[in-house]
Amino acid sequence: MARRPQAAAPAKKTGPNVNQDITAPRVLLIDEAGEKQGEMPLSSALDAAREAGLDLVEVSGGSQPTVVKILDYGKLRFEEQKKRAAAKKKQKAADLKEIKMRPNIDTHDYEVKKKAMTRFFDDGDKVKVTLRFRGREMAHQQLGMELLQRVKEDFAEISKVETEPKLEGRQMTMVLSPR
Repeated sequence: MARRPQAAAPAKKTGPNVNQDITAPRVLLIDEAGEKQGEMPLSSALDAAREAGLDLVEVSGGSQPTVVKILDYGKLRFEEQKKRAAAKKKQKAADLKEIKMRPNIDTHDYEVKKKAMTRFFDDGDKVKVTLRFRGREMAHQQLGMELLQRVKEDFAEISKVETEPKLEGRQMTMVLSPR
């Protein structure tokens, strides 16, 4: 048995009502210069917009009477799109950077890792410190815990601990985020 294809649902309109979509019988008109023209029937407002060669856009639909304005709707949408793009561009999601160490790390190597972590915090990123145990190092887990405590103390002023140090298999991890 063959199924009949269903008609696609009509696209949902977003944004303000424009021209023929406005349903209020009487409207308060604001012209393209931004001056109030007073309350009038919708048909008169549409005629005024047509004469100006612009669109009639509903500004405030919930008020009594409905407020409409004569303007270029395409230009309005373009400006809003540019504002959204600019806001999105300014937005920065905090990345999670990972620093890997070993329990018996040398002081200079630790300083290099510390400098990298400072740079990550300055950029507003979170840092996951991973300590990997190999072979017999598993017998000395307290060394790993001491190293992570040292990291926590060194960055106490510029970061806060998001996830306390915990052992997962052969790795000990801790997550720090900038203050």
